[in-house]
Amino acid sequence: MDLTILYRGPLASCDYDCPYCPFAKRRDSRAQLTADRSALERFAGWASEQTGDRLSLLFTPWGEGLVRSWYRRALAELSRLPHVRRVAIQTNLSGRTQWLDEADPDTIALWCTFHPGQTPYDRFLAKCRDLAERGIRHSVGVVGLPEHLEQARRLRDDLPDHVYLWVNAAEGHTYTDAEAARWTALDPLFPYSRHPHRSAGLPCRTGESVVSVDGEGTVRRCHFVREELGNLYDGSYRAALRPRACPLAVCDCHIGYVHLETLPLYDVFAGGVLERIPAAPPPGRTPLRLLTPASS
Repeated sequence: MDLTILYRGPLASCDYDCPYCPFAKRRDSRAQLTADRSALERFAGWASEQTGDRLSLLFTPWGEGLVRSWYRRALAELSRLPHVRRVAIQTNLSGRTQWLDEADPDTIALWCTFHPGQTPYDRFLAKCRDLAERGIRHSVGVVGLPEHLEQARRLRDDLPDHVYLWVNAAEGHTYTDAEAARWTALDPLFPYSRHPHRSAGLPCRTGESVVSVDGEGTVRRCHFVREELGNLYDGSYRAALRPRACPLAVCDCHIGYVHLETLPLYDVFAGGVLERIPAAPPPGRTPLRLLTPASS
């Protein structure tokens, strides 16, 4: 079986405090960190044993995972397993990168977000250049707030040409056509993020070949639908895997709508769905005129 899993354990602590972040921020206690470590190690152990499947794994913690040793170790170890096609994580890239020496660069990938005001620009850029020098697959992005525009433009100019710069529409922000055009000049795929996508009753790969898993092993079709499909560790989820339509009115997060079958994003990101790397020449350098989404 080819299975994509989005894992989100109980970790919620982050070394940043972005005012626009929709995720709740708190400082995890020692007991909470211990519980997160235990949950992650259990998941990684399960994944290592699934040699009859082909797994693609994306870690989407509420907080920052790569400042924790157990995340770095799990990603490196999983990347070296022959039945793991891809292992990726969303990160603010604040942590060290030397641990990547232990990972398989053909399998591991990073989805990196630049947060102006939380880290010096030059420090973040140096980390990105380090990833490029190491040959680590990665995308880089920003939240599309007006105050971020000039630094986003600077980042696009300073990043290596092959690195995709994505832009997420800011939650609750409405873009005029002129504003959207400025962001689209940096990321031709920004129109997919600008508006929520109608999803009710539409076919989606989640619940069939894509699932989300929490620290207890509870399996759901995605992070945004609370209905449980079973448990990862007793195998009960497998009987529930089947094609199913989305029960929600709209989907407005990339890690959700990228799996909608009514959008062409599996072709756009072929080979890089989890780490958000397009298969086409780098957006921002080569126009992607055929990829503009229909109104939804």
